[in-house]
Amino acid sequence: MNIVDLHCDVLWKMWNSSGKLDFEHSPKLDVNREKMKLGKVKVQCFAIFVPPEVKEEAKFQAALDQVHYFYSNIVEKNGMKHIKQWSDLLTLGEDEIGAILSLEGVDCIGSDPQKLSILYRLGVRLVGLTWNNANLAADGIEEPRGAGLTAFGKQVVQFHNNHHLFTDVSHLSERAFWEVVELANYPIASHSNAKAVCGHQRNLTDDQAKTLFMKNAMIHVVFYPHFTANKEKVYISDLIKHIDHFCSLGGVKHIGFGSDFDGIDEHIIGLEDASKYQNLINELLKYYSEEQVKGFAWKNFFNHLPNNSKNE
Repeated sequence: MNIVDLHCDVLWKMWNSSGKLDFEHSPKLDVNREKMKLGKVKVQCFAIFVPPEVKEEAKFQAALDQVHYFYSNIVEKNGMKHIKQWSDLLTLGEDEIGAILSLEGVDCIGSDPQKLSILYRLGVRLVGLTWNNANLAADGIEEPRGAGLTAFGKQVVQFHNNHHLFTDVSHLSERAFWEVVELANYPIASHSNAKAVCGHQRNLTDDQAKTLFMKNAMIHVVFYPHFTANKEKVYISDLIKHIDHFCSLGGVKHIGFGSDFDGIDEHIIGLEDASKYQNLINELLKYYSEEQVKGFAWKNFFNHLPNNSKNE
């Protein structure tokens, strides 16, 4: 069964290695072309992530370097199809794999909306305002003050609305989350689990999840063990508990996958990299209908593309 994965950190790893990692089959990558084929990953979202320790004046260049690796190592060298507009997803050939650019935190643009416009023109189609820290747009979930959006953050969300971009809520403070879902036309959680199942602060409360579902928004469950279960060994069955819980809140048609591969240093047993995706599918088929599992795997996301996906 084909897969849409809405979050991986391959570009960050490539940037850390100065582009020395081979996307085709590097064993140091959880997501590479070889593993994607084995796991039947049809669409992969590649996040631009600039760590907070990078100096302010170097952040935008770091983001551009990661865009360079996306174009040169992933799209051009490995023949993946860059999804530049949402309608491109609807015309993927049988042997084509789609690649989407996302931005995990707008730290790299500072307070300059022109830099966001540049990243949009380079192909970014999903944007999270923060990572865990605060920036000039909003507070992340680990910022102690827990503030919401700044005036600039609201301007960024409006840019997303105007250009049919998803606004990702996965790392936001709770206050920023509520402000985003009020303002954003296309909110989404690209890699988040249920706080009721695992109480990590990065996970979503039931109220947050139900609000996203009422807004016709998606939650893509994340494969990081620490967000999945409070125990030493975490299995696929533990991840399915999050899917079960979101379904109990009315989310059966609003669930997808956002692995966080290459951004995590520990793995769920049986989901160690992209090649193991069908292990999850086979386990889900024991509890859900084929049509429901197909929804989790890819169809739900395709059904929630921004309104202009067919006429951009």
